Amino acid sequence: MRTSCFFRDDGLIVRQTAGHSHFTFYDDGNVYYMSVSGQIDGHRAGLAPAERKVAAIVLSDPEAVAFGTVADLARRAGTSGATVVRLAAKLGYDGFPGLQGAVREEMARRLRPAAERIRRPEPGHALARTLAVELDNLTATLEAVDRADLAEAVRLLTRPKGRVLILSGDASHGVALTFATELSMLRSGVEHVAGSPVQVARALAGTGPADVVVVLDLARYDRWVLDAAGRAAAQGAQVVAVTNDRLSPLAAAARLAFTVAAAGAGPFDSHVGMLALVNALVAGVADRRRRSATERLDRLEAAWTEAGALVD
Repeated sequence: MRTSCFFRDDGLIVRQTAGHSHFTFYDDGNVYYMSVSGQIDGHRAGLAPAERKVAAIVLSDPEAVAFGTVADLARRAGTSGATVVRLAAKLGYDGFPGLQGAVREEMARRLRPAAERIRRPEPGHALARTLAVELDNLTATLEAVDRADLAEAVRLLTRPKGRVLILSGDASHGVALTFATELSMLRSGVEHVAGSPVQVARALAGTGPADVVVVLDLARYDRWVLDAAGRAAAQGAQVVAVTNDRLSPLAAAARLAFTVAAAGAGPFDSHVGMLALVNALVAGVADRRRRSATERLDRLEAAWTEAGALVD
């Protein structure tokens, strides 16, 4: 096999072996996975205009590649199936199945257990890597939001009747708690659901069509969260899921599902994209309930001032 070598700025020698172009072998003894986007960047100069259109779809909507067909991708890019196959070959993959497999592997890799990911370190300084990864998470998450779905979720969250229950997996607990706290400052009837099975069952008892249950979790999912979402849906509650992809079991149980990018710069999933999405929901609720939310916030401010609870 042919191996090409080049030097990085930090002095490490990098070897890329033909036939295995999606892996990069460093002389520090580590093997790093080269992302599909990295492959595209590395071959961009040699791509024809039609191939660049396909590459743009691969970068902007990897799920379309992971779960679509050659014809689907060609139609999205306004090109031919032959162009899609040619691009895959230029990037070093074994036709479209190879490209599709790499995209699926990359999507799965982003959400692998931390104990596995820490054994596959990423190159580059942690700060620069984090900046790049989190910007990608924000962009991918917010650009993927269907505006009609967002408007419908905001409408459900601002209905005057019924409760809003928010529950999450353990890893997403902080985001869920922030969401529940901020939403409760804009409207009444908001509850963060957590605790023992008895507490969860009590909170979900009596939920129905007037109630909204927002569920936040990433793979691997907490079993109790899946069970609770299923029970809420079976009781007629309006379930809104915030999860990692459209094939998530949470998405299957939900009336509305939003997907978030959760790639981590280190061994753990990022929740930056998830936080940004719930921030958008809170902002939408504030816009829709401007008058009543303002009055509610004024009362809260007055109470905090009277109690001397906050220090500027």
